[in-house]
Amino acid sequence: MVENDESSNIMAEQQEGKPIEEEGGEEVEALRAELESARSELRKAKESSENNLNKMKYLMADFDNYRKQMEKQLASKAESIKAELLLKFLNIRDDYLRALSVARQSKSEQGVVIEGLEGILKNIDSLLASEGVREIEAVGTPFDPNVHDAIAYSARDDLVENTVTAEIRKGFMLNGRVLRPSLVEISKIVKNSVNDTKEVNIQGGQGGG
Repeated sequence: MVENDESSNIMAEQQEGKPIEEEGGEEVEALRAELESARSELRKAKESSENNLNKMKYLMADFDNYRKQMEKQLASKAESIKAELLLKFLNIRDDYLRALSVARQSKSEQGVVIEGLEGILKNIDSLLASEGVREIEAVGTPFDPNVHDAIAYSARDDLVENTVTAEIRKGFMLNGRVLRPSLVEISKIVKNSVNDTKEVNIQGGQGGG
């Protein structure tokens, strides 16, 4: 009788424990599902964050390029304004040179005037040099269309053709760019057509004999 009671109790305990195990399994599955969902959301958030970061990098790069372009345009504009102003000074310099030349050629005593003009011219040259203006080499150099503007020719057989023989107006550079080209005269070799014809006839006559 006692053995039957114990068996009954054991069976009862086993039957009662079965639902508990099933309930625990459902909770584990639910936790797994929640964990997988959280991982999925984390992956999505990470991808979104990376996309936003890349977009931000592109925007920063575009802005940096825009900033550099604007700085370049502003620098170019400032350089153009500076060049225009310096050209006006060059015109004034030309006027002073002409006045100084006339004063030097005058027979009257004008030493004080000449000294005054030379002093002003020296100050103008100092100002131009301080702003990066330098003279373009001309006389004796090969003609360079990038910095020279030929307005006259000179028949010369003692120089290589297209050598600058005279400078009509001085040219200047500003920071490596032409501010004003030099107006120059260049050499040209003029061939003697009569002599050339005689030489051809002589050579032709020898060939025919």
